[in-house]
This record gives sequence, structure tokens and C-alpha cells, in this order.
Amino acid sequence: MAISYKKLWKLLIDRDLTKRELCKIAGVSTAAIAKMGKGENMNTGTLLKISNSLGVNVTDIMESVPESEAKGKQ
Repeated sequence: MAISYKKLWKLLIDRDLTKRELCKIAGVSTAAIAKMGKGENMNTGTLLKISNSLGVNVTDIMESVPESEAKGKQ
């Protein structure tokens, strides 16, 4: 299984937020957001900062998907 952050990207679009704005309001680095863009594993603390800053649960910004579905589709 792999992690997909498609829910986060959709949420940003729905709220008309950029990734840079997310970094600022969540207090996370651009490197952390870049790792998410590549579908890499993230520190739980970082995920909690992002979800709390957006007022959502962690499950609203990420999901577990089969490896075959996650390859190259972040």
C-alpha cells in the first residue's frame, strides 16, 4: 500500500489556496510539501499541522491506495 495526498490537493483547489500559502498557514517547509507532491511518507507531526491548520481530519488530506494506483499519480 502507498499513501496518496490527492485529497489534500483537491482541498487546496476547493479553498483556492496555493501550496506556498499552505506552508505559511501550517508552519511547514516547502520541502515537506514537495515530498508530499512526490507521494513520499511524511512525519505524523507534519500531517497533523497541515490538517489542524485547515480544520480537517488527517483522513481528509490523505488515503491509503494500492501501489499500482499510486505510481506516478500524485
